[in-house]
Amino acid sequence: MAEESRYTGSCLCGGLRYEIQGEIGDIVECHCRKCRKANGTAFATNAPIQKADFKIVQGEHLLKKFQSTATTQRCFCADCGSPIISIKAETPDVYRLRIGTLDTALTQAPTQHIFVASKAEWDTICDTLPQYAERP
Repeated sequence: MAEESRYTGSCLCGGLRYEIQGEIGDIVECHCRKCRKANGTAFATNAPIQKADFKIVQGEHLLKKFQSTATTQRCFCADCGSPIISIKAETPDVYRLRIGTLDTALTQAPTQHIFVASKAEWDTICDTLPQYAERP
């Protein structure tokens, strides 16, 4: 029987902690304007996880949701502002995890850049990963 993957993560202040009992999907670097604004960086590094695999183990009251578009909720720590996940209405059983909040080391690496047509003018992509103008 294969061993199930287990990951842990937290926000910057440590008030909110979570566990993932399952796999983390392909890591994607998104350069869209909304991800830049939500993360305060040139891009967001996200990966899909199954909602059923995600559990907040501390500080659930700190997880706040912001409806950034008609179909997307961005969830973050109310105390320190760390982005944790986003939820899309069209895929309610899949969360997009903000990889930077993981405390468990990953062996996988990003697989692609998306929405590079709207990337920050001051950002230079310096790797050889595939780049897509929007979502492939």
